[in-house]
Amino acid sequence: MKQLYLVITFFCISMAFGQDSQANRDIDGFKLYPNPATNGKVYISTTNTAPKKILIYDVLGTQVLEATILGKELSLTDLDAGVYILRVYQNNKMATRKLIVK
Repeated sequence: MKQLYLVITFFCISMAFGQDSQANRDIDGFKLYPNPATNGKVYISTTNTAPKKILIYDVLGTQVLEATILGKELSLTDLDAGVYILRVYQNNKMATRKLIVK
């Protein structure tokens, strides 16, 4: 039983360190709104105007949407209501957020 606690503790510590290293790679000025999305679209804004590559995954990790946007608006009309993981790539930086679609 002590070994199980040791493994769980090690896992939690490693996840905490992994998140800290990714925080420095976050996209400058990243904003996602509205969240939860109710009108079939969300807006993604950053301080940079470069194109954004968007990947959306369901809770099982399956990619359900891939898009590249030049502005701020992303259409979610192909997604069912639920919880998703949104990953945005821009200029070799990445931001990951939870996205709720109602």
